[in-house]
Amino acid sequence: MSAENEQALSVALPVAFEGNGAITAPEMELPMATKTWWSVLVPAAAIVASCGEAPTASQDDTATNNRSVDSGAADAAASSALPVVQTVNYPLAYFAERIAGDLTDVRFLSPEDGDPAFWMPSREAIAEIQSADVILANGATYAKWRGAVSLPASKIVDTSASFSDSFIEIKDAVVHSHGEGGEHSHAGTAFTTWLDMTQARAQAEAVRDAMLGALPGSAEVINANADALLADIDALDAEFRSASESLAGVPLVASHPVYQYFSRRYGLNVESLHWEPEMTMTAENTAELAELRETHAAGWMLWEGEPTDANVAALAGEGVQSVIIDPCGNRPGEGDWLSVMRDNVEALRSIQP
Repeated sequence: MSAENEQALSVALPVAFEGNGAITAPEMELPMATKTWWSVLVPAAAIVASCGEAPTASQDDTATNNRSVDSGAADAAASSALPVVQTVNYPLAYFAERIAGDLTDVRFLSPEDGDPAFWMPSREAIAEIQSADVILANGATYAKWRGAVSLPASKIVDTSASFSDSFIEIKDAVVHSHGEGGEHSHAGTAFTTWLDMTQARAQAEAVRDAMLGALPGSAEVINANADALLADIDALDAEFRSASESLAGVPLVASHPVYQYFSRRYGLNVESLHWEPEMTMTAENTAELAELRETHAAGWMLWEGEPTDANVAALAGEGVQSVIIDPCGNRPGEGDWLSVMRDNVEALRSIQP
């Protein structure tokens, strides 16, 4: 990052919408990674980040919002013969594809090698998202870029709005980075909502309702597809509950703080570090783990991705076994969301108390 982008950047915003309510925000400090493209996006204006309590955008409002970027960048979305559905993460893309994949053009723009929660889209990507017919948002402060970009409120579906009163708030989060993704923290609201299958079900139902609104003439197909998806999610919930029964109270450690809803739903006793699967374990990491285990005697670590052989061996030397529980926020290299969740069930069953 250049020295220019390292400088602090603040912009005056009369109102910012976050979560389900309007927050007065005379000044907002943007995330560091946002600074590289903010100057070409929206002027200081009312920023809509969620449909929750936000006012519905009129056609004039939408046109004004879209002038903030080059309108030519939206041609790809406008030229689609099917309704375009943009999603902020892969689980929502999967749900939309299962429910209305043949009837819509489902798009998920986040790069394959990053975390969609902290992805900062280009101005062209913003224009394409703004031009979609439906924008599926995760809610729970997911997709941090939404707080700095104007989106048409009438197009946004907050898929977690029905259980927002059950969100988990994170305190004392550590600032860290994922490779070249820039620094961030997990402070605020836990956002991997779909790892609790009851919440995943609610989000799938929200996607179904959005598809019914966009395609009222295809209700029979949409409802049938949704019913099949919901049955799969219900089966996953039962399997996770069965797999976790023997782990009640057993101390576990997670490489990353992404399992809050998963732990709550399935009764797991998890404490988190801020490690990456590809990192090289150091003496400092070993000491950090040892300190945690003094009060939380975990014998298993949950990794969100494939750890290196060296990390697996180093942990084994400390008496800690490794298992992968993949949140699947991004599109997997193989399989799909359902197959990854089924793999997670088997991984959970492999843990020996």
